[in-house]
Amino acid sequence: MKVNRNILWTSIFVDELVKQDIHHVCISPGSRNTPLIYSFAVNKKIKTYVHIDERVSGFFATGLARAINKPVVIVCTSGTATAELYPAIIEAYQQRIPLIVCTADRPGRLRFLGANQTINQPNLYKNHIRKYFDLDLPDLSIDRLNLLKSTAYNAVNISSTIDKGPVHINFPFEKPFEPDAYTDIFNPNILKELSFVETYKNISKKEIRSVNSHLNQIIDLIKKRKKVLLIAGPDISDFEFSNQIYKLSTLINCPIFADAASNLRFGEIDNKNIIINYDAMLRSKNISKKIKPELILQFGRIITSKSLEDYIAELNIPRYMINEYGDWFDPANKSIASIKMEPIIFCSEIIRILEDNSFERRENKWTKNLLLLDEKINILKSELISHSKFPNEPRITNELLKTIPTGSNIMIGNSMPIRDFDYFANKYESEFNIFNNRGASGIDGIVSTALGIAIESLKPTFLLIGDLSFYYDLNSLLIAKQLKIPLIIILINNDGGGIFEVLPIAKYKDVFSTFFKASPQLEFNSIVKGFGGFYKRVNSWVDFRSNIINAIKRKSFSVIEIKTDSKKSLALRKKFWEAVKSEMKNNF
Repeated sequence: MKVNRNILWTSIFVDELVKQDIHHVCISPGSRNTPLIYSFAVNKKIKTYVHIDERVSGFFATGLARAINKPVVIVCTSGTATAELYPAIIEAYQQRIPLIVCTADRPGRLRFLGANQTINQPNLYKNHIRKYFDLDLPDLSIDRLNLLKSTAYNAVNISSTIDKGPVHINFPFEKPFEPDAYTDIFNPNILKELSFVETYKNISKKEIRSVNSHLNQIIDLIKKRKKVLLIAGPDISDFEFSNQIYKLSTLINCPIFADAASNLRFGEIDNKNIIINYDAMLRSKNISKKIKPELILQFGRIITSKSLEDYIAELNIPRYMINEYGDWFDPANKSIASIKMEPIIFCSEIIRILEDNSFERRENKWTKNLLLLDEKINILKSELISHSKFPNEPRITNELLKTIPTGSNIMIGNSMPIRDFDYFANKYESEFNIFNNRGASGIDGIVSTALGIAIESLKPTFLLIGDLSFYYDLNSLLIAKQLKIPLIIILINNDGGGIFEVLPIAKYKDVFSTFFKASPQLEFNSIVKGFGGFYKRVNSWVDFRSNIINAIKRKSFSVIEIKTDSKKSLALRKKFWEAVKSEMKNNF
């Protein structure tokens, strides 16, 4: 039969992805990527999302991949379009989000010759991908088609399981691209002969021995030392893990410092060992000296609290990190090991060994004192934050959490929103799914990521974001309009980079206001409405809560803006922290 080799090549690639259970692709228009676009577009088992802006496409894909917990494909044309994807690829690399990035390219012979829309694309993302595949020009021989199918299979296997994160496949193409522009006579029986070797990666015996050795060390330390601290970082918790870490903390009678983005603060599981006000505790030298754990087990990613991170860095005690891929989340570089093990399995194994040895620690004065301290800080927080006047930033977190339905998705923006969320989020029986872009902690692509989370979710999805981050990703509102995504955006407008208020440079007023705070001075009302969204600036806490409830009923996106004063919000935070120091100085 007559075929266009580019189209047949990409069709075989897409079919193999579908066999590997890949069904979502984000596409940005172009010419050189025509074969890829066409093959994805005509495959009825693929769901496509079209994004004019490649940067939006990349971040949208990261949100979507997290929501469905499967790799999402990204397709773009050659040239600078590929560079626009880089911020999202960095975030996906840092957070181990599975992406399959397919970039179209000119033939290799055109590089470095000034050919239009041609850059040095091979291994463009080499510092931030898990695997790179550079395909040659399409070739319809059996060997090359087997290699193509193997590439598709391995891309899925690596990105989703072996070394989770983004993989990059570079596709060079020669014209013509259109399906009816025939280039070859092809025997379709060849397709029946295709067979490639599937590759797997097994855990080596050396890795198993290493894990077992560390488990034995940890068991010995737990038996000998009463002051054991469990730390749950972001992106770690699900229902089963919650059960296991709670059970472990009860068995050894130790506290859990639960990052708000870990989800452990939320849900109906009753565990009295959760500590949520550790950041406020550690701002007091009087308290931090008395906490002094003797062993730390850290689950998940790097913690949000700078106070906790700095405190841990000063300690000279055994510290182990536990995560599925053995990633090293320790800026101080003082941990004994990063144990390559799923946290739920680690907890289960430690519990099993301790129970087999009839170990249980029923009394622990250290844990008891920390829990009493946490409760005292909760009372101060209620007095100073929960009853503070409108508007201010610290109160927004709990006003949102106590208003939205259980099961909601919450995407937290960087800078002050994620910090306030960690400082002030209380415990709730409602369950929430917390998302963030803390891999690289940039302010780019946050709205796009939230839209990707919301598009495949049947649950209400909320985004808590600052004005600079919102401005930085305004292009994403086009996809919110086109796909009618009911994302509810809580826009905290403190007129620029309010987080910089906490830096020493803030006292140099002239330089600070122009070069750091950098107020955008935008009225977002007309911008939001121009993209077909609902906009409302609220003027009271009652108004805030009622608008959130009303927004849940809408079928389009909503922006609920709170205009705040960053200086007054900072003063309120400091007042709370000083109150904690004063109270604890007299009572701890």
